[in-house]
Amino acid sequence: MTDPGRDPANATDSAGRPWAGRELTPNPFAGDDGSVQPALAAALATAEPDRLVAVVEALRQARVMVPVVAHEHPGQADDGSVAAHAVSRFRSGDRTGDAMASAALVSVRTPDGRAAIPAFSSVRTLAAWDATARPVPVEATRAALSAVQDADSLLVLDPGNEPTVLIPRPAVWALGRGEEWTPSWADPDLPGIAVSALRGITELVGVRLERGGKAELRVRLAVRPGLDAQALRDALGRASQALSEEPTFRERVDSLELAPQAVEAEES
Repeated sequence: MTDPGRDPANATDSAGRPWAGRELTPNPFAGDDGSVQPALAAALATAEPDRLVAVVEALRQARVMVPVVAHEHPGQADDGSVAAHAVSRFRSGDRTGDAMASAALVSVRTPDGRAAIPAFSSVRTLAAWDATARPVPVEATRAALSAVQDADSLLVLDPGNEPTVLIPRPAVWALGRGEEWTPSWADPDLPGIAVSALRGITELVGVRLERGGKAELRVRLAVRPGLDAQALRDALGRASQALSEEPTFRERVDSLELAPQAVEAEES
């Protein structure tokens, strides 16, 4: 029954925003029981070193759970590699953002000090990390956009669980754009870009790119024979700087490690 003393056309919600002109939109996650989706489960079960590529591909179509809290998250450690650090606003720009206008999205610190948005494959893995956080289902692509807006363009999937997968910055950008991700070690353009960037460092006589260990990409550098330790350090420093200042290389590579290898002198 309509209150005769009120004009429905001028009615507002508790925040003072008018109801007029709003439309209810269907919930894309109606019926979602919070379990890990099959394609993402298969990707997480992929053996190393291929798990990351499989997970990023699955996330292009996946739903994830993001944890939201009403107050600052405690300094909780997960598996020792990522620790809860800060709280930021969740900005999705859609109905999810409206529903969560007073909520906050947790960010976490990676081992190198950068901020990442945690996302979870299921309600169960989120609860194992923090049973007090509210699980909110979102498309992984929207979680990636939030990572770009509210963190250092990093996602960490299932922190505090096994396996935990850190999604590097170039992959997060690709997810946010709805594009396929080409890992740096498989990028056909990067070897030539690296050679051009390192040209002029005469102590180096060759370069090869490969999948990294602790870092995303390993740059193997063939070093001219006869260099002493100081000359080698200087050459590696200039190589690191040259690669970090090359725009395309910097955009497509999240982290790298330099691996110098001496070249034996040819016998005369």
